[in-house]
Amino acid sequence: MTIDTNTMISITEANQNFSKVAKVVDEHGTAVILKNNVPRYLVIDFSKAEKEKIASNEDIFAISDRLIKQNTEAYEVLAT
Repeated sequence: MTIDTNTMISITEANQNFSKVAKVVDEHGTAVILKNNVPRYLVIDFSKAEKEKIASNEDIFAISDRLIKQNTEAYEVLAT
């Protein structure tokens, strides 16, 4: 996951000024809250979370095809 440095907020600042976290999410879609200078929490726009939660059938089939192609030899061994 790539993190935009403009979306990083310390946990102390988030605690003291949550409206800033909300503003960052409104502008960038996400905010990353750091604890001890390490990314710890991800705040995401609810509508974006709903869209990403549901994978389309095409995505599932594409992943399945890729895995079958990558592991054809293993599947053939297991089938015998």
